Amino acid sequence: MAKDAQGLSLTAASDAAAAAYDHVVEGYLKYRADAGQRLKAATAIDPEMPMALVLQGVFAMLTYNSAMVPRAQAAADKAARCAGNDRERAHAAALALWASGDMDGALAAWEAIMATHPHDILAFRLHHFCAFWLGRAGQMLRAVDAVAPKWSAALPGYGSILACRCFANEECGNYTVAEEAGRAAVALDPGDLWATHGVAHIMEMQGRRGEGILWLKGLEKHWDGGSNLLHHLWWHRAMYHLEREEHAEVLSLYDRGFRNLGSGLTQAMPDLYIDVQNAASMLFRLELHDVHVGDRWVELADKAEARIGDCLSAFTLPHWMMALGATERFQAGARMLDAMRDAARQPGTNAAILRDAAIPVCEAVLAYAQGDFARAVDAMRPAVSVMHILGGSHAQQDVLEQLFLDAAMKAGLEEDARLLLERVAGRHPVPPERRVGYADAAREILH
Repeated sequence: MAKDAQGLSLTAASDAAAAAYDHVVEGYLKYRADAGQRLKAATAIDPEMPMALVLQGVFAMLTYNSAMVPRAQAAADKAARCAGNDRERAHAAALALWASGDMDGALAAWEAIMATHPHDILAFRLHHFCAFWLGRAGQMLRAVDAVAPKWSAALPGYGSILACRCFANEECGNYTVAEEAGRAAVALDPGDLWATHGVAHIMEMQGRRGEGILWLKGLEKHWDGGSNLLHHLWWHRAMYHLEREEHAEVLSLYDRGFRNLGSGLTQAMPDLYIDVQNAASMLFRLELHDVHVGDRWVELADKAEARIGDCLSAFTLPHWMMALGATERFQAGARMLDAMRDAARQPGTNAAILRDAAIPVCEAVLAYAQGDFARAVDAMRPAVSVMHILGGSHAQQDVLEQLFLDAAMKAGLEEDARLLLERVAGRHPVPPERRVGYADAAREILH
């Protein structure tokens, strides 16, 4: 039997098929734009390779687009039929759970694979990804702490372990450990986008804005061939400039970087969830600072209307609603809420997230856009303490906290504003007085 790059048994028609599979996994781990083409090449060599079939389903699910779920389910079924060992069957089962909406089951399945096969980099990376988008930083960290002692630089994929160790520790507030791991991964590979991203988060959280700009600019020459994570890195750079109130540079990065509608990456997936989050959250922040953003909301709102009813990515939903609200498509916003309520009655892990966090937050976003700031606060207040279950990082969740704070200030609800300021002061190393989205309110409320 063939083996993969980490030495695990692999059902494959030939050594060439196994090598092609490893090439796909490397492309996924390193966020390469051609990962999909790599997968096509691997399946052309061996159409029944179980782990390549698993990757077909994985790539479908990674889009967070409900239209792709049937493709993932079919891939899981075929992978299960073709599986030649227990690990491959476990991967097929984990994929099937993911596609069915049982995220708790999928995470448990990947954890079981890692317990038996700590060098299974695919199980590890999928667990990291999905735990993050469920707001489970502790679960991310426990997974990396469990497998990391079994790894070394002698194993292909070690940089990804370091990069995930960086990000998991960053989200848990362990910045020193996080930065050491992230810098070690970048030292191994200056083009490691996930590690670069993790260190960018640390600098964001610690208010190291000039250093963050230099960090990203200095590594940009290594990013050729990267996937849409490039957009998110440019968004991080824009976040530093926003804190420095360099709004022209933010808009420039928006148009030529993370929301460049003419780029091949954007045109290939024009409504990709992470790109939508980047764009909508930045436009919303800019408008909080009275920056005119022109008609940039329109194309986002068009895409939001087309995706009403797709609730797979809970954290994207408030961003879709921001676009609908900014363009005064209030009836579409109401339809979106109705669809979310329907989805919240379905089985699966996502239902409780929609009910407890996504729906109240989206109700608040819509009320805010309509100028009913007191209603926005009332709708969102019960969700503020549990918004992390939507997924997204501290840096990404920040836009929702700013919305609640601005609504409370405009509604004259001082205690709600105080609640929010105390919350962010407890979670963020940089005091509210030194953060542009909070400074005015902090001076008024806390002093």
